[in-house]
Amino acid sequence: MSNGTHRHTTHPEVANRLKRADGHLRKVIEMIEAERPCLEIVQQLYAVESALARARTTLIEDHLDTCLDGVVGPMTAEQRRQIEDFKAIAKYL
Repeated sequence: MSNGTHRHTTHPEVANRLKRADGHLRKVIEMIEAERPCLEIVQQLYAVESALARARTTLIEDHLDTCLDGVVGPMTAEQRRQIEDFKAIAKYL
């Protein structure tokens, strides 16, 4: 990390999710310009939001699994459970 780069094993997965969201968002713009029905547009917007949320959750969980463990060191089972609880809560952020 000293060279300014920071890579997790899930970064390719996150990048793919973001590319998917980008494709959905481009489709939404096209649909609005083509005056498509609101229901169809909202469905595509939902797909964008879902892809972004999954990317965010994956990145947060990976960070907790790798970076946090490196900072705090070995943890007891109770401490690990608290981290797992936080990861579950983070899915709703």
